Amino acid sequence: MNKVESRWLQNFVDAILSLETEEECIKFFEDICTIKEFQDLAHRLEVARLLTDGKVFNEISKLTGASSATITRVNKCLMYGEGGYKTVLDKNNNFEENGDTEEQQ
Repeated sequence: MNKVESRWLQNFVDAILSLETEEECIKFFEDICTIKEFQDLAHRLEVARLLTDGKVFNEISKLTGASSATITRVNKCLMYGEGGYKTVLDKNNNFEENGDTEEQQ
């Protein structure tokens, strides 16, 4: 990453850290992402939560509709990544169980 791109990344991280409420966060991500991108981010986090809860690939695919490629990528990040998913999941251990996941498809 060059110096300019590094600064852009720092600005982006600073922008996220400046958000104080759920409403601000939602508005920011709805503006900066397409609806599909926003949904994909939330989807990957749910896959990470299910993997961390010990669910197997077939079960996760059935519950979320995630492809094996998505599940594999998230699992790889959980195992060998920087720990971002783990940090968020540990800090938010009260995430709602998604019992209604199948209804949303």
